[in-house]
Amino acid sequence: MYLFAIHKIPMYICHMYSSELIKGTLKTIILNLLKDGDKMYGYEITQKVKELTSDKIQITEGALYPTLHALEKQGDVITEKVYIGKRVRKYYILTDQGKKTVSERVSELTDFMKTMKFLLDIDGSVQNA
Repeated sequence: MYLFAIHKIPMYICHMYSSELIKGTLKTIILNLLKDGDKMYGYEITQKVKELTSDKIQITEGALYPTLHALEKQGDVITEKVYIGKRVRKYYILTDQGKKTVSERVSELTDFMKTMKFLLDIDGSVQNA
């Protein structure tokens, strides 16, 4: 599936999941990546998500950076600029508030998935057609 940004609409390239699913979980995904105290820069975040999901989720810059800016505005992440030669790399770091937020969001998403599993009558076993 391909969804491209036009007029500031987030872009996602997702081969397995709808863009709506990714959009609804993107903040949680990013916060969870940062929860171990590691600072990460934008491209690194996109590559880590791609790697961890075996290319099932590929986050574009058009989706990532507005989300990171929203998390920063909310106080969940702060940035640190590192100068590499003439380039500046902006790292994102989870704040104490962000640590609380990630815990709440993961808990909420876990409960939501359990509810959806029940609602859709999915028993968790793999069924072959």
